[in-house]
Amino acid sequence: MRRWLLPLLAAVACSHGPAVLPEDPDDAGTVDPAADAGTAPGCRGFSAPRRVGNNPAELPELSGLAASRKHPGIYWAHNDSGNALELLAISEDGALRARIPLTGARNVDVEDVAVAPCGESTCVVLADVGDNQERRTGVALYRLLEPDVLDDAPRAVEVLPFRYEDRPHNVESFVADPVDGTAWLVTKGLFTLGDVYRVDGLGAPDGGTAVKVAALANPGLDQLSTAADAHPEGHSVLVRSYGRAWLYRAPDGGSLAGAWGASPVEVPAPSQPQSEAVSWLPDGRGYLVGTEGAGEGLFRVDCVP
Repeated sequence: MRRWLLPLLAAVACSHGPAVLPEDPDDAGTVDPAADAGTAPGCRGFSAPRRVGNNPAELPELSGLAASRKHPGIYWAHNDSGNALELLAISEDGALRARIPLTGARNVDVEDVAVAPCGESTCVVLADVGDNQERRTGVALYRLLEPDVLDDAPRAVEVLPFRYEDRPHNVESFVADPVDGTAWLVTKGLFTLGDVYRVDGLGAPDGGTAVKVAALANPGLDQLSTAADAHPEGHSVLVRSYGRAWLYRAPDGGSLAGAWGASPVEVPAPSQPQSEAVSWLPDGRGYLVGTEGAGEGLFRVDCVP
């Protein structure tokens, strides 16, 4: 959910950062690759962001992106609170390919989305975890099998409720491990990027429990994480804030669990008014970044070989 104070605080905290990257793809050029920022063999760093599309009118409050595993070139997207609970399929240029109503739950404040292994298939998982006032005693993940066909037919979701082990938290960043499906959350910390919680016991009769496992290292003194996504190979995670993007990579290409304690590397991100969405490309050799606002830009960042 939008709050006017949050982007203002983020702008103050990030005012010491690198120059704002141009939004015109003709002016983007490239940036020096960050040391050890490679995410796949032959990838040393990343290019500057280039605008590849725009949010469709149906996504005025884009709050999450996740690359489809079944439909090449398609990204699952959604709006946050105040909108219907639905899953939208868009291409990289923002063209709407499907708008799927979801039944069995409501959109309290869905803030992020991920694609996770689900038995012999894959599932799309929406994280209804936004809580600006930090008062929700229970939150939930909404899970459905990734659709085989891109159409507008309604689908039912499975509701997976959970609670935090300590107290309610405001969260906009959700990650599903692409290897084992473990659910991870990053709180929207003030004057910090946030704390990492692992959700245990999802699907249990009494619901799951989110257990704190790490506090994100943050040498850039950034704050207010707004989105996150796991690399398709499971060794790295991208964390987006209003002003920056960070790569956390497990040492020696280890598991995602080991990435949370790593020292982050700042990676290129466009200047956007309310950036709340990030997704790796399906091959892990770049990422897509989006912001709230119909007609606002979708930006792609590519691997520098």
